[in-house]
Amino acid sequence: MLPWHVDVARCYGEPMADRTSLGILGYDSFHFVVEDLERSRVFYTERLDFQEVAHAGAELVKRSGQESRVFGAGDVRVCVSSPLRQTSKASRYLSRHPAGVMSLSFRVKDLDHTMKLLGERGGTFLGEPLDLKDARGGRYRSVEIATPLGDVNFRFVQRDDFSAFAPGFDDVGTGNATRPNNVFGIGAIDHVTSNGLTMQPIVNWYRDVLGFEPFWEITFHTAELAKEMKSASAALQHGSGLRSIVMWDPESGVKFATNEPLRPFFRDSQIAKFVEDNWGNGVQHVAFAVKNIVWTVEELERRGVEFMKTHPAYYRDLPGRLAQLGITNVKEELAELERLQILVDGGMDKYMLQIFMREAKALHDDTRAGPFFYEIIQRAGDPGFGYGNFRALFESIERAQNAVEEKK
Repeated sequence: MLPWHVDVARCYGEPMADRTSLGILGYDSFHFVVEDLERSRVFYTERLDFQEVAHAGAELVKRSGQESRVFGAGDVRVCVSSPLRQTSKASRYLSRHPAGVMSLSFRVKDLDHTMKLLGERGGTFLGEPLDLKDARGGRYRSVEIATPLGDVNFRFVQRDDFSAFAPGFDDVGTGNATRPNNVFGIGAIDHVTSNGLTMQPIVNWYRDVLGFEPFWEITFHTAELAKEMKSASAALQHGSGLRSIVMWDPESGVKFATNEPLRPFFRDSQIAKFVEDNWGNGVQHVAFAVKNIVWTVEELERRGVEFMKTHPAYYRDLPGRLAQLGITNVKEELAELERLQILVDGGMDKYMLQIFMREAKALHDDTRAGPFFYEIIQRAGDPGFGYGNFRALFESIERAQNAVEEKK
């Protein structure tokens, strides 16, 4: 049994009996709301090498009261909107939150089938389904539902030879129907992670309304690890913890991770701090899958992208930890991983490499840019979410601190 696997069902009740799939094909796009659209354009096109593939046409801009641009890399689509008047959806979102993800869209095979299941399972529709055809006869159908993630909505989209991003959008450059090449290898979403002060309603909703299944779970607290390491004083004075459950749709591979803070020091948890900074539940990060993370990270840094740093002790302990995990086949040079601050986790000769960008508010030195961030991940057989990295990071820092104390 791999170290990341647990029986998630025991944590929140038996799985629902109806496992009929919604017919999800994969991620369609996610919709980001910002105050500074030009700053976002520079970030996506000049830093991340996304291509602008569409923008809202004049009629849609006038009707919606917001300007929108769509950036693409491979199959990834990010729609970024900024308000032009106070009555727009973007303005209402920004009156309640800093910049962040307002909606996630998923491609489905048959919208009628999807809506039937959602209705039977208690899904809350936010309006009538949209059904439009383009001049060539292509058909676009979509419907939006509310979620337990506050002001984040989910949209389900059926495309039948409809090449535009959405009705009212005009193609730019190579157009939405293409798969824009990304120099960094970004081309797909690995997973989406959300935070809330309590995740039970969120996880139950994924199960009962979307029909998703449990995939992975962790419970972690630095205070408990401090006790294990006989550092009781550290455990009593501070700590940060989380519980995380990943739900997935086995048919499409779409995965949602959900985090909640743990006591003690509930309010000190980085999860609680996200909810506070975001003014509510929301999407914490989106993970982009790449095939060569070492090259990707190095090139992104050359373009000015900043990543979260790791304590040096983590890498001093890494060879021993890999041996304990039974990982003998890491192809990447450990010195290169340390230089670039890339994390390693896994087990039984299956591993994954991951790194996290700094939060948007830190990247842009602007609190209104929000606490959202991106993850870059490369999988070499391990499907987990890096539990070992939580523990290893804490233990490495604790050892380094103890070493300093011993020298005094």
